[in-house]
Amino acid sequence: MPDPTLPDHLGYVVVEGVIGAGKSTLAQMLAARAGGRLVLEEFEENPFLGTFYQDRDRWAFQTQLAFLASRFKQQKALAARDLFHRHVVADYTFDKDRIFAHVTLSGDEVQLYETLFGIMEPSAPVPDLVVYLRSSVDRLLHNVALRGRSYEADMDPAYLTELVDAYDRYFFHYTKSPLLIVDASRIDFVGERATFDELVRQIGNVRGGTAYFNPPRTMQLAF
Repeated sequence: MPDPTLPDHLGYVVVEGVIGAGKSTLAQMLAARAGGRLVLEEFEENPFLGTFYQDRDRWAFQTQLAFLASRFKQQKALAARDLFHRHVVADYTFDKDRIFAHVTLSGDEVQLYETLFGIMEPSAPVPDLVVYLRSSVDRLLHNVALRGRSYEADMDPAYLTELVDAYDRYFFHYTKSPLLIVDASRIDFVGERATFDELVRQIGNVRGGTAYFNPPRTMQLAF
């Protein structure tokens, strides 16, 4: 029996989730399985990211605008037709930028941000499917610690809690495209081949609306 892969109707798939949810890893695995084009967020090119984690209030606006410009540039490139790949898999949606902005910005900064976002948003392509990896704060902190990025070393659990709440509010009302919400807190789609295969099958089965993948107990980790 061949390995499950992305069906033809899913030309543009986006994997989303809070910091540490595993979205980049899953995007890489899906693109490799489908022989598709991989698009990863260029977060390490943001010159303000390190100072943002040290002083959120001071550096939030600069950090957010740098991300907005970078993400818009990538989304414009995505809108061009790709003649060499049947599938494109990305590890973020353009709307992600707005989720973060409403957590980190306030007052006049939010109003200015909304103006810029409103100008850019119509140019961003709409995914054929969004996969939202929903995870607990404890699991996110565990994953962040494992990857060992210096600027994430002192990640504030309260900040992650804010982001989880913001993501939940957004995706529990999301209607732009089909959506699969995955309970990713207790599964290992990297180390467990059967779990990844089942996740790919669940992704391929989504045809519209919002679907949920709550992995059976046999696939869950004792985390």
